[in-house]
Amino acid sequence: MHPAFLYVPGDRLSQPELSAARIDGHVVEVGDAYVPADFIEGPDVRASGIAALVQPGTAASGPTAAWIHGAGDAAPAVHHVKRCVERRIRAVTSSRLVFHDTMVPPSDVQLIGGVRVSTPVRTMLDLATTLHRDPRVLIWMDRLALVFPDVPEAAADTLRGMNRVPGSRAGSAVLERLALKKR
Repeated sequence: MHPAFLYVPGDRLSQPELSAARIDGHVVEVGDAYVPADFIEGPDVRASGIAALVQPGTAASGPTAAWIHGAGDAAPAVHHVKRCVERRIRAVTSSRLVFHDTMVPPSDVQLIGGVRVSTPVRTMLDLATTLHRDPRVLIWMDRLALVFPDVPEAAADTLRGMNRVPGSRAGSAVLERLALKKR
């Protein structure tokens, strides 16, 4: 996505100016930014909308990655990022950002709109292993399975090959249910 179409509050226009443009129907909100109202909202636009939250050395993950991949219309209230480099980093967090200090391997990260995002299979796997702690991720799993019907089965296969993963039983059960829905 060309940066000329992305309006970040405080960059070229202030928040009040962007709010007025939104009320007039000229722009719509996408994550933390605005785009022209007639712009097609694809994964690159969604990723660009939260680019300021995804710091160097991190990748969008969990519900945030699911939303970027097209699961659902609205961005999650709290965004999630994971470390995607070998070294430890000091991520700046806020009430709107959760940093997970587990590393996502480079093979499970893709670049979308200039932002690192976990792949759909890795996103589904992360959501499945989070389910036992946070049942709110179930809706993101359902939505991601609608966009990528083959992903639940691939994530279930990956999870079966892992050892001693907290939440794997609950996650496997949901992944199996989602994989059966596809058939």
